[in-house]
Amino acid sequence: MVHEPIDVGFADDLLGKLSSLFAQYGDAFRVFSPITQSHIYVLSHPDHARHVLVTHHDNYTKGIGIERVGILLGNGIMVSEGELWRRQRKMIQPAFHRSVISGMLQHIAAANLQLSDKWVGYANRKQEINVTQEMSEITLRVVLRAIFGPDIDKMSTPTGANPFSLLTEETERNLAFAYKFRLLTKLVMECVDRRRTQNEKHSDLLGVMMAARDRKSGEPMADRQLLDEVMTLIVAGHETTASALNWMWYLLSQNPEIEKRLHQEVDNLQSLPITLEDTMRFAYTRQVIEETLRLYPPGWLLTRRSIEADNIGGYSIAPKTEIFISPYLLHRHPQFWDQPERFDPDRFEPDRIEQRNRFVYLPFALGPRACIGEHFAMAEMVLHTALLARRVHLHYVPKGSVELEGQVNLRSKHHIYMQLEIRRP
Repeated sequence: MVHEPIDVGFADDLLGKLSSLFAQYGDAFRVFSPITQSHIYVLSHPDHARHVLVTHHDNYTKGIGIERVGILLGNGIMVSEGELWRRQRKMIQPAFHRSVISGMLQHIAAANLQLSDKWVGYANRKQEINVTQEMSEITLRVVLRAIFGPDIDKMSTPTGANPFSLLTEETERNLAFAYKFRLLTKLVMECVDRRRTQNEKHSDLLGVMMAARDRKSGEPMADRQLLDEVMTLIVAGHETTASALNWMWYLLSQNPEIEKRLHQEVDNLQSLPITLEDTMRFAYTRQVIEETLRLYPPGWLLTRRSIEADNIGGYSIAPKTEIFISPYLLHRHPQFWDQPERFDPDRFEPDRIEQRNRFVYLPFALGPRACIGEHFAMAEMVLHTALLARRVHLHYVPKGSVELEGQVNLRSKHHIYMQLEIRRP
């Protein structure tokens, strides 16, 4: 451990700075942030991750930056703590039951089939596409349909536009954006009130959450809490998946042999997957996605704050100490990954997974606060990849450098463009 904290200054590139310090100092070091005026422990060993996220999770709350997230999302399960978080997590969990997700696969497939038709049209016209924008739009469409079902078609601006499209049109996540996004809760509440007035029962995520009851009191979610959870699911279900798919298409464009193996798998499957079990047949497709999530985990930085004093791997942690655990750094740790910068989906063959420390890979975090939508996200990404890769091949179009931007999610700093070519298996 470096005894004197390293001043990270006001660096815009926190990801780059932490990566450089990790290469220099290893698994554990302290930094000083003038923005927060605090010392932060950056811990990058799987034993550290297990300690903070799993075995001693009850001694840690969310850390630096969570207040800013709360302005955007309210007090949903991404932000809330303690008994409120436990109550909400239990009430929301049924919305992500395997049967609910399976029931949504048809609409996920339909949305991506429409996108594949659109891409074939682009290919015929030799028109390049902005993959970053395309991924943002398709994932927003999928998550809104999953949450609201057909009611999303009733939510529109006076000009007929999708009011949630600001998520795809605006890249800054500042106070101005948060204000405009929170205004959309009025539309959500109108949908809730309409369903209650007409006594409608729905199997979408909103319907399941409206029907949920607290196990102890038997009471439903309060309106304010329901709104916060809906807004949380919209953002969490959109931006993380969009980022992962954006990086996946880029990686495939740079690795033709891997893309060829992916094509062989999706071409040999005769029927569309309609259940979660069916998506498991896309073994190599899943490995491509898992390896993408290793190299470019959307949730690249997990922040925690200690409640009581602790000891992590021999390092004394005082109460109220800020902790950074970075999946990005863990996923590229040279002690646990051979050639960590290399894109190699074979890392996720079953026998190799069994041999690996499970706490060195955490694209959806781990422990009680792991991502509640992991299975939904994986099913969505598998379907998207299989349906699009069957019909088109993507050629990267250089338009500036490909750079990482470590904001709340790990994004490409500049949009990525592709030229499409129709495939004829």
